[in-house]
Amino acid sequence: MFRVDRGANRISRLTQKRFGDLGLRERDHLQEWLVHQPDALGEELLILQKEFDGFDETRERLDLLALDKAGNLVVIENKLDDSGRDVTWQALKYAAYVSTLKAVQIVEVFQKYLDRYCGGGSASELICEFLEVEELQEAKLNPSTGQRMIFIAANFRREVTATAMWLIGRGIAMQCFRVTPFAFGDELFLDLQQIIPPPEAADYMIGISSKEVEETAVQGTQKRRHDLRLQFWAQALERLRADGVRLFENVSPASSHWLNAGSGVRSCPYAMVFGLSEARVELSLNRPDASENKRLFDQLLASRKEIEAAFGHQLDWRRMDSKKQSRIVFSKEFDGLDKDSWPAITAWLSNHIKSLEAAFSGPLTKVGRMVRLKDEDDESEQDLDRVQK
Repeated sequence: MFRVDRGANRISRLTQKRFGDLGLRERDHLQEWLVHQPDALGEELLILQKEFDGFDETRERLDLLALDKAGNLVVIENKLDDSGRDVTWQALKYAAYVSTLKAVQIVEVFQKYLDRYCGGGSASELICEFLEVEELQEAKLNPSTGQRMIFIAANFRREVTATAMWLIGRGIAMQCFRVTPFAFGDELFLDLQQIIPPPEAADYMIGISSKEVEETAVQGTQKRRHDLRLQFWAQALERLRADGVRLFENVSPASSHWLNAGSGVRSCPYAMVFGLSEARVELSLNRPDASENKRLFDQLLASRKEIEAAFGHQLDWRRMDSKKQSRIVFSKEFDGLDKDSWPAITAWLSNHIKSLEAAFSGPLTKVGRMVRLKDEDDESEQDLDRVQK
């Protein structure tokens, strides 16, 4: 690996190091780096626990337990300078142990992690956000054949790589990453590369189990939920038309748990949300720039009394400082699975989305002028860039 000096138009070789020579330790360093940057492994992962020891009748600990976007549990083992001979057997045991974890246990494991290391938070909400589902019941957590293993080491023994390739060939989702530290003066660099399976074959070889899980989920619970939502939204949109609510007249039924309609301000739609346990109407501030969403939220919040008086109810103002988006919400509990309750839900949505639009039309017109001017400036700059190119 080389460092490029663009000023001098030269390259300088970085010095390859050993973790042991640098005084770096598996648990205190490599593990912490991955906890705070899990996408260094080439995908989005949610770290659920570190030094996990929740196994019956054993005191063994796995280094990191994570969740992938398909809801599979991922066992991550770090070995620094040498993989050791027994890492595959170790990881297989851990994968077998965690294969029995149910959704409620996974939430409990993650909640303990959040409480101990992250200052708290809602484990179920964060899992839903990561998996992009409205309710935890929609997620297929830890399917029976979905467990994965990731090995990380500076060097892998031949018996480890041979075993890993054999397991992959039999549909076991396994990856090996070579991690190498480099030094240049006082600077330290880290190279993290997937070596097994080769990156060009990874989608085919590792994806077998995930593909089977995805197909099963689509044919099962998720498909039923999608069909249910399509039926519900068809009824809801029919109710809006009957009530003379035109906001969603150009919107078609969908399989998602929400429907959006324009508010007149770009990327700030009105939304109706149909959940398993509640219905919501909301204004979503989802501009590309998080700071702009917070500024718009604060401007609307300044008119809170007038808006809520026009709406007729107190609203839930969710600034969500750690997120890009902000929302202003009104909700009510319903049993979404009970089709006999759908007429009441659709009537509630129709009435309150109409009231929400009426309450925000004036304030949005005011803040919308500023937004439209900014959008026009951005478009002018883009046009100028295209002309110059």
